[in-house]
Amino acid sequence: MKKLFFLSLITLTFVYAKSSVEFKYAPHNMEREYPTNQNRILSYNNILENVRTSIVNISIKKEISGTQLNANPFFNDPFFKEFFKGYGDIPQERIQQALGSGVIVSQDGYIITNNHVVDGANKIIVNLAGDKKEYEAKLIGKDEKSDLAIIKIEAKNLNAITFYDSDKVKVGDVVFALGNPFGIGETITHGIVSATGRSGVGIVEYEDFIQTDASINPGNSGGALINSAGHLIGINSAIISKSGGNVGIGFAIPSNMVTTVATSLIDNGKYTRAYLGVNISDISDDMSKFYNGNYGALITSVEDNSPAAKAELKRGDLIIEVNGKKIGSASELKNSIGSYAPAKTVTIKFLRDKKVNTKSVTLSILDSKTVNGELEYKGLKLTQINSTHKQQLNITINGVLVINVDEKSEAYSAGIRKNDIIIQVEESEIATLDDFKKATGSKEKKRVFIYRKGYILAIVL
Repeated sequence: MKKLFFLSLITLTFVYAKSSVEFKYAPHNMEREYPTNQNRILSYNNILENVRTSIVNISIKKEISGTQLNANPFFNDPFFKEFFKGYGDIPQERIQQALGSGVIVSQDGYIITNNHVVDGANKIIVNLAGDKKEYEAKLIGKDEKSDLAIIKIEAKNLNAITFYDSDKVKVGDVVFALGNPFGIGETITHGIVSATGRSGVGIVEYEDFIQTDASINPGNSGGALINSAGHLIGINSAIISKSGGNVGIGFAIPSNMVTTVATSLIDNGKYTRAYLGVNISDISDDMSKFYNGNYGALITSVEDNSPAAKAELKRGDLIIEVNGKKIGSASELKNSIGSYAPAKTVTIKFLRDKKVNTKSVTLSILDSKTVNGELEYKGLKLTQINSTHKQQLNITINGVLVINVDEKSEAYSAGIRKNDIIIQVEESEIATLDDFKKATGSKEKKRVFIYRKGYILAIVL
């Protein structure tokens, strides 16, 4: 017997309560526009074919020397130390190789890349697109604080890239990343601008990155980020990744910063930043209410005899503009001032007591400056010894502690090393950073007395 199933029709009535929110809808009659059809191929080949010859592959060789006793953990064993006693340390030399990218910026061979690509290199080799010849490059100059460097090869009639004003880059712009990822050779990836003005990432001291989701991988460093017109908007520098591969968060140094630093490196071999002489911070929403709802860089202290002090800026002033460019954060002020050369006079607009004030400030540079309790001087980074330092180093003396030394600096060449303690300069005993600044005020070389592991040494710096 067949079983019959009856489907009854039930009419339901839905009653919608009137919402207090009116939702915004797109027009129902919107039409789609198709960028191409079966008879046409959408392509950027005409743009990329020209730009690709402006990108170079860079390989470096770096000689690293040390001792096997230090490098090999077996030689730290007392038995092995005793076995090799009298023979001295066994020398160890090895060649470290690394790969990166660069961008041609002049027809006669100037190339810009990242400082971390060429830092410490004994030999820099450049390969041009479509050219089997290898070119040995000379390091012209580098700037660690922006992670930029200039190298040069002996060549003519190269295809120099065209720069674009990075201040005009917009989120959503179509971009391409060109470089040499993983050393596989010339590669182009595609994406958009995800954000602009990224700072506080912690990669370098001066950060104003363009963020993109175009694939950037190891080896892309120093390569180009270009817009859909084929113009350079940034130099690819870093990625955020747990695995080391691309996850869609890449950072490029904006072209305006690149041209400023590169010009100085080519002309002078170094980049010297201007100095205002203030400590600054961002402000919260609550703090913003005290400044008519404005945001900017809040001055927390002003150094004596600095350009800021001479212009009568003071703690509590909120800087909101420099030379007509709006300042929305402490990092924006830092990048803005750092983009000017010393002796440049700039117009600073700031808020004080809810009133807008304007001052002309002539920037300068100091051989030494104190930031957050640390002093930079001729490649040294110094701090005042405190009780924690004394306990860690098992010392009782006063002085200023060397917490870092730039290996390319004059101080390193003179013999100063990390954890040295400067106790005297000429006839002046040193107990504080202020003591050191006063004693080293002139540009003349001086005798510097340092304490190192129970010994006192004298050097000329």
